[in-house]
Amino acid sequence: MAKNKAPKPKHIDNKKARYNFIILDTIEAGIVLVGTEVKSLRAGTASIDEAFARIDGDKIVLCDCQIEPYVYGNTQNHEPKRKRTLLLHKRETKKLNQQVRLKGLTVIPLSIYFNDRGIAKVKLGVAKGKTHGDRRQDMKKKDHQRDMARAMRRR
Repeated sequence: MAKNKAPKPKHIDNKKARYNFIILDTIEAGIVLVGTEVKSLRAGTASIDEAFARIDGDKIVLCDCQIEPYVYGNTQNHEPKRKRTLLLHKRETKKLNQQVRLKGLTVIPLSIYFNDRGIAKVKLGVAKGKTHGDRRQDMKKKDHQRDMARAMRRR
């Protein structure tokens, strides 16, 4: 008899991040969640399109991350847009703090996913905001690559 495998949990991505920012560095962090938040994440009902990470003293907090209340949750359901603490080593927190303070960079979440052990992780990106000209250059580059790929298929 074949074993029934559980469906893989959803992978929540920040699709606007690579369009609005130049990603300079990435880092993986744990996230402190309540039980109903984990169930909602597994169902894929979350949005990190407008989320960002803020450094408060010696800890990093994820702000504006929308995790919808769990459908079957009762009075113990969570707030959808509460601040969530991220788990990083002290040296990683200090490094991010220096980059944000000195270089004027931003820390944004790129994705939320579950690792092999079933633990929720956040992939953070240290980013610099794109200007209108940068976005225009990216669009030109994509168009050029698409045209080249079409020409190669015709031959």
